[in-house]
Amino acid sequence: MPRSAATPDKSSTALPRHVAVIMDGNGRWAARRALPRPAGHHMGVKAVRQTVEGCAKRGVEVLTLFAFSSENWQRPREEVSMLMARFLEALDNEVDDLHRNNIRLRFIGRLEQLSTALRERMHAAETLTAGNRKMTVVIAIAYGGRWDIAAAAQELARRCVAGEKRVEEVDEAAMAGCVALAGLPDPDLFIRTGGEQRISNFLLWNLAYTELYFCDTLWPDFGDAELATALDYFASRQRRFGLAPGQVETG
Repeated sequence: MPRSAATPDKSSTALPRHVAVIMDGNGRWAARRALPRPAGHHMGVKAVRQTVEGCAKRGVEVLTLFAFSSENWQRPREEVSMLMARFLEALDNEVDDLHRNNIRLRFIGRLEQLSTALRERMHAAETLTAGNRKMTVVIAIAYGGRWDIAAAAQELARRCVAGEKRVEEVDEAAMAGCVALAGLPDPDLFIRTGGEQRISNFLLWNLAYTELYFCDTLWPDFGDAELATALDYFASRQRRFGLAPGQVETG
């Protein structure tokens, strides 16, 4: 559970527009059951489906899922290959259902590091769902928050060198327009399952004022009830964005 829960306040936004999730605990879930690690990842896909459905039915606008970090390339080659195969399988199995439910799919990260076959499937999924408006599901794959900020800085530097932008125009808004989640609202609620309490190089620019929720539930066991608890925690928070408590309207 979170370290603390604030008293509910009328100024709280009852529903986050954007939820970001680190889906942690697949391997430990399998190990506790004396199962191979792929079994945990298989069950993790079911948890993804439940979370997408739960957010969509409640009216969440954006759901960002951390599927594979830039640091995950350092895992054993066999596990990385398994994860990529599982991701491709899940993409093939789920994209049509997402499309039928009017959900847009978007991918962020260093996609050039992925196989050609996977990138082609991802592009096809983005193209198929591009016009959907009920909810956007963002999959962060081969993604790192520091890479994201560095890439945005490089893009702004290129624009300055090309004479498209003056150095004095490089501000927070300009940076926000170049990071991977450009065009989407920043996450209101961050969820990490599995008991760890850190953000692990995820969306470093965008999490500046995000409410952080940590739970011990391993990702394959994270269902609609656990999502509801996380959303209740969010609704209990008074979001002040740097203001003093008395400056926030309570009416």
